[in-house]
Amino acid sequence: QVQLVESGGGLVQAGGSLRLSCAASGTFFGINAMGWYRQAPGKQRELVATITRGGNTNYADSVKGRFTISRDNAKNTVYLQMNSLKPEDTAVYYCNANALIVLTTRSYSMDYWGEGTLVTVSS
Repeated sequence: QVQLVESGGGLVQAGGSLRLSCAASGTFFGINAMGWYRQAPGKQRELVATITRGGNTNYADSVKGRFTISRDNAKNTVYLQMNSLKPEDTAVYYCNANALIVLTTRSYSMDYWGEGTLVTVSS
């Protein structure tokens, strides 16, 4: 019911910048919180940053001051501006969205995930 399409990953040198985008589409009433997570080789998926519909943000300590999450509610799109990238930021970055689904008999919220976009930071 909800599709998330990420873009913006790629290869960058340490100290460089990248901007990730994630657009939600499909059949839903609205999008609540959105966020970015990442998974490095051999490691568990971890939270990078989240943002509520009202714009409240939360960041992992490892990216505070370097990454900025933002969203465009009209476009159902979330962004992640990544500056001062480090080799340890290398990972597959996944978009997450909590969508509100309204049916004729009930409504519910559910988490959806994108397929991921690879970010590689060379030293």
